[in-house]
Amino acid sequence: MKYASIRDLEAQDRNGPSLKRVCQSPLKVLVACAAAYTVYALGTNWREHVASGVDASYAVESFLAQSRAPLSRKEVEELYLSIPDPSSARAASRRYATRSHIAGSAGSFEAAKDLLELFQQEFGIPPPSEPPVFSAGSAASRAATLNIAKLGTPNAWIDTYYPLMNTPLRRSLSILDSAGAPLWEADLEEDGDPGDPDAAKHKYAVPAFHGFSADGEVAGQLIYVNYGLNEDYDEVLAAGGNFTGKIVLARYGGNFRGLKVQAAEQLGAIGVIMYSDPRDDGPVTVENGYEYWPAGPARNPHSVQRGSVQYISMYPGDPTTPGVPAYPNATRTQGENIPKIPSLPISWANAQVLLREISDKGLDDAFALDGKASNRSVRLVNHVYDRIMPIWNSMAVIPGHIHNETVIIGNHRDAWVMGAVDPTSGTVSLHEVVRGFGALYRKGWKPLRNIVLASWDAEEYGMIGSTEWVEDFPDWIAGNVVAYINIDGSAGGSPWLPTGSPSLAHLIRDAALDIAHPTSSGKTLWDARLDIGPFHGPGDDDLLAAYRAKLKEVGGDGVGIAPLGSGSDFTPFLQRLGVASMDESFNLSPTDAAYHYHSIYDTETWKEKYADPDFKKHVAVAQHLGLVLLRLLDSTILPLNTTHYSLELGKYLDGVEATAASLGFDVDLSQLCTSVTRLQAASSALDDEKVEAERALNEILRKLPQREPEACGLHAWVDGVLDHWNRHELAKAVRRVQSANAKLIGFERGFISEEGLEGREWYKHLGVAPGKWLGYGATTLPTLTEALTIEQNVTLAEREAARLASLLDTLAQKMMH
Repeated sequence: MKYASIRDLEAQDRNGPSLKRVCQSPLKVLVACAAAYTVYALGTNWREHVASGVDASYAVESFLAQSRAPLSRKEVEELYLSIPDPSSARAASRRYATRSHIAGSAGSFEAAKDLLELFQQEFGIPPPSEPPVFSAGSAASRAATLNIAKLGTPNAWIDTYYPLMNTPLRRSLSILDSAGAPLWEADLEEDGDPGDPDAAKHKYAVPAFHGFSADGEVAGQLIYVNYGLNEDYDEVLAAGGNFTGKIVLARYGGNFRGLKVQAAEQLGAIGVIMYSDPRDDGPVTVENGYEYWPAGPARNPHSVQRGSVQYISMYPGDPTTPGVPAYPNATRTQGENIPKIPSLPISWANAQVLLREISDKGLDDAFALDGKASNRSVRLVNHVYDRIMPIWNSMAVIPGHIHNETVIIGNHRDAWVMGAVDPTSGTVSLHEVVRGFGALYRKGWKPLRNIVLASWDAEEYGMIGSTEWVEDFPDWIAGNVVAYINIDGSAGGSPWLPTGSPSLAHLIRDAALDIAHPTSSGKTLWDARLDIGPFHGPGDDDLLAAYRAKLKEVGGDGVGIAPLGSGSDFTPFLQRLGVASMDESFNLSPTDAAYHYHSIYDTETWKEKYADPDFKKHVAVAQHLGLVLLRLLDSTILPLNTTHYSLELGKYLDGVEATAASLGFDVDLSQLCTSVTRLQAASSALDDEKVEAERALNEILRKLPQREPEACGLHAWVDGVLDHWNRHELAKAVRRVQSANAKLIGFERGFISEEGLEGREWYKHLGVAPGKWLGYGATTLPTLTEALTIEQNVTLAEREAARLASLLDTLAQKMMH
């Protein structure tokens, strides 16, 4: 599909607008730069100041204080980058990752208090006489967020929410003889090999179970479904398989585990069993001569992956309070996004026994999706304790000059056991970010915009901590938050994987080009996207082919930042409220050591052996996060690239057309095509306006007289400036910059439809959403795409195309005015 003036827009997208900042000029005087920041900070209330005649000295004093600071913007970044440190990161990791801290537990509360203490120490917050732990919905909790605009100094607190969650009671899995007596009993706990001291110590800390799994006892024949993707279930059905009354056996991977259960439930299955298959470990297998952990890099066959089976594609967060916060006195529903059939996770060692029940001809025959079921039945027992439990979000804020623009960085703190990689490596990177911002704050730095730092609880159950906070403060977030920066686990493997909203792509890339590669001299963090692990050999052909295709896509032309799906705490910010978001981590390649996800073997010992022995990846992520944050916080014009975003929409639409053609559908997308082109033109015009708005403001500020400290007092100098300067011209320039930034912030908001996605209305973003049957994976233009791929309904697709076109037309109009 062709778009008007596409070559011009592409050229502009590659080169980006040339924003000449006074701060980067060789001028020795920093007044102009500081004034650009702080006069803009006055902008929100400038009309009130002018109309009421309020003394404007506050704003001038603010930018003068900024101008006196010993650090230029370059020096701010240099100081920040010098703070994250491998020794500090290692010490933090050994503190956080050597104890169990599942959501809602005493361990998680202790970890929440650890983060609160860190915030207080680094930001100079005196601990109050009563610990600032507030029940969600209380006056203190509400004020902590809603009064951020009134803060003059940093603040930190803990919000307590009360969602439904569950913990395991009694579980068992057995093969039955014809009389119903057990022939074999699975050992459902991990072995806790003493070669990994932390795994041995915490072997029984958190029994292997599924969060939100249904309570029950069932018995039936086994039927294998590969990954449990929609197409896997379809293949079994096409081969004559029948799921009614059966227990499904699925391997992890391919989609979110909850969707494996959801599909099985819809097809009449009575239970689900999941296991980790070494075929997904690439060449790093015992069959290729690698010893298993803790003796070597291959998967320990007794390891088990815990995890939530919530139906996150419907909605995340507390199942009983969708769309509203989980206060202690909340009115609750039954919970529509949790399973009604039980499920259990098991080890590869146990899975082999079950697979041989399906076929005695070998594993390859058992893996065939031919609909065959086991001859003997299996009994699955899963008793869990469902209850309302407290969870704790640790929060901190450094107030900026602009009171109504805020950047948020968040990491979830809870782990299924110790979680040395997931999430503690990310918590460690956040720890180093906090130390970096603490060092800046102690040097007198104050951000242009507010920064909020969040340590979320209960992400593992379904992004509960972040979702409840977003549902608690939707109006404040929609009116104040510029961007959300997420960090889950930061250091698990070799390749660096950034994902995010297209408007943040250039910022992500440019910051990565300024960070050294953590392990290879002469390279940058951006180069690390193509890194692979050290363990090689033959592996699963499909897995390796998929990874090679992914590498080709990453290494191709363009910016190379994939869109966000779900599975972490950016979800409620981006896909419910339309806040531009990003995430990053050192992820896994097929040639990295097998990672024991959500297992007792996700330990400090494993991480220090294979994932990041020198903690340089933890530090590189912290450095990158800091640069992204500083450039969002302190840029006069926000570094959001809407032109790149609008061009990506064109590519998304091309993908929809290709999908329709492959399915044999003739879909009229001409109206949507026109709307995308119109939005591209509006974004191009905004690029020009951004440059001119910043130039006009800087031109005024360059003319401001300098203050000679010995000549007059501060207030006298302020009065003199305001008496002899054209206030109207200054106010006009400030409002122009404000207007441009409001359009940049509002671009992502423009994809929000109050009607939401059909059938899962909690999700509001029509540009990107977790795929209905993917969970983790992103589906772009989701309502349109899934009308074709899932519903196979051309009429519905054209209706969704019209709905999207209407949103884009409204967005384009807002950008042009």
